[in-house]
Amino acid sequence: MSLLQNLTSDTRLELLASWLRGLNVVDVDSIRPASADASFRRYFRVNVLSEQQAALGLTLIVMDAPPERENVLGFVKVDEMLTHAGVTVPRIVATDYEAGFMLLSDLGNTTYLAALTHDNASTMYAEALEALVKFQITSRPDVLPEYDRAFLQREMSLFPEWYIGQHLKATLTDQQSAELQAVFDAILANVTAQAQVFVHRDFHSRNLMVVDANNPGVLDFQDALYGPMTYDLASLLRDAYVQWDEELVLDWAIRYWQHARSLGLPVNQDIDAFYKDFEYMGLQRHLKILGLFCRLNYRDGKAQYLDDLPTVMDYVRKTAGRYKDLRPLVKLLDLLEDSQPQVGYTF
Repeated sequence: MSLLQNLTSDTRLELLASWLRGLNVVDVDSIRPASADASFRRYFRVNVLSEQQAALGLTLIVMDAPPERENVLGFVKVDEMLTHAGVTVPRIVATDYEAGFMLLSDLGNTTYLAALTHDNASTMYAEALEALVKFQITSRPDVLPEYDRAFLQREMSLFPEWYIGQHLKATLTDQQSAELQAVFDAILANVTAQAQVFVHRDFHSRNLMVVDANNPGVLDFQDALYGPMTYDLASLLRDAYVQWDEELVLDWAIRYWQHARSLGLPVNQDIDAFYKDFEYMGLQRHLKILGLFCRLNYRDGKAQYLDDLPTVMDYVRKTAGRYKDLRPLVKLLDLLEDSQPQVGYTF
């Protein structure tokens, strides 16, 4: 039984199938799920009609992005920007902006997360960082929305609301709230002082695909912004879904810094200051992710994201423990989670 026959109550899928039939490019009855997503988007894989395969390949990807929830035009804009930068992204075959449907080239099934091993990681990350630099080198203001202080603060506010309030079932005192905000302010002071570039915002192992040429293929870029220099580097090297030894992360970060400097990208010219920028940026992201993953569970019923909380919390504790103005966060977590302090390195 096909997916269409099985899901008779899925109105959007029925509309999507009708749109695809009108294109006369794919076998609509072959539609099947392609991947899960943390957003309201859905992705399906569909077989290309034999007479179209020479031009389009054997399969295509269909994106269902409800327009009231998702930024379809943003996807098209950033897809064009990344293509211009020489980064591998899906080619847009057809669109229905009003309905929120898109037909895209298929970058395959193999994510970085599925393919990474200790033997190939250095090569794969070098390729990913090269793609990142290609995008960053094209950066200019007033093209993408700004990733400003208010936006960064709103993201971190997910942490007390959803991780502390919903997950831990705890209520902060006024003093604890003030101490947490002081940590937020220290993070914001650092990251808003960083030079700004184009920021993918989810440049990590689940959104990078292993492709035949010009690796990696890059996905999930529709929410790109103009923001802090180290954001995508932190997304990649301090990934919520795969964790590497600090020595490897430091080596990859230094290699990126050296390459970015050689191309004139506005990284901090002092390597120690640059690595601090990277750490503070990673902490901002991880506090957001702790709240976001809990919201995905408690609000949206996507319980699988709770499995990744320990990795993210490990990043948070280690980073906060390394800097004096961030250590109150560790003390707060110890109190809330009734755990023992962990000793971190000091830079």
